[in-house]
Amino acid sequence: MLASLLEGPRARGAFVMCSLLDPPWSLRIQDEAALTVVSMIRGTGWIIAEPGARAAAPRRLNTGDLAIVRGPDPYIVADEPGTEPRIIIDPGNVTKTPDGEILCETLDLGVRQWGTDPNGATMMVTGTYEGVGAVSQRLLRALPPVAVLARGDLDTRLLDLLVDEATKDEPAQSAVLDRLLDLLLITALRAWFARDDAPAWYHAYRDPLVGKALRLLQHNPAHGWTVASLGAAVGVSRAALARRFTDLVGESPMAFLTEWRLALAADLLAESDATVESIARQVGYGSAFALSTAFKRHFGVSPRDHRHGVTPR
Repeated sequence: MLASLLEGPRARGAFVMCSLLDPPWSLRIQDEAALTVVSMIRGTGWIIAEPGARAAAPRRLNTGDLAIVRGPDPYIVADEPGTEPRIIIDPGNVTKTPDGEILCETLDLGVRQWGTDPNGATMMVTGTYEGVGAVSQRLLRALPPVAVLARGDLDTRLLDLLVDEATKDEPAQSAVLDRLLDLLLITALRAWFARDDAPAWYHAYRDPLVGKALRLLQHNPAHGWTVASLGAAVGVSRAALARRFTDLVGESPMAFLTEWRLALAADLLAESDATVESIARQVGYGSAFALSTAFKRHFGVSPRDHRHGVTPR
């Protein structure tokens, strides 16, 4: 399941930057990014939710810690929780003062490096995903607003490599950084989901019956599944599978399949030029009309509008 969900968070020209700062410092992040990875390479800091933005207490980042921040709400990263924001990060990674003065050139310290001091006591590396696929929304919903992993929870070799590559300016460097950021995120998510507080559906994959049923649905979405045929495929009755699946996953097999099919369709619409009719067949709908009806009911927009970036009213 995790492998399939991670197909969505895939960096394409992602924003990767090293921040070098001397205390006191405080950054208000309002870039509206879907997902951000923040790692404290040197020094310490705090991630603070703005009042009303998200129900989470301030989280401390020690040297070597990594945080996964789920957007798009604004948040503050600072040396101490009480330090007032001195730098604002807007969409497009535009950097400015609270008064609106643009700081992009003033704080430039070299290739993918910015801050107040090249030898600053604090060094962070940040990787930002502006958007993620619909398939990955189930995973993102399972994350807290800020998930913090200690240095000991991660293989730091990927982080060290990302930091080293971030300051280079070589051919295809952005592609290298994209892949390294993806690997770092996957490693971090895998470590977080290995904890006991992972959602119920994650642990359901360990169940010999429900785990097999989940994989069948995910790997064969175009098949005309019913609860009865799914039960037969895993060797139990329709009623037994429906009861166990709902208990462990939190929803019925057909509800899970419907959401999975529509999420796949949404990502195919965004990432390919395939026709709606073709995508409908790939994800298990008999016609473009059937997919369009279900898609609009679920997402609030038609497949065509979704492809063109129209958001629900």
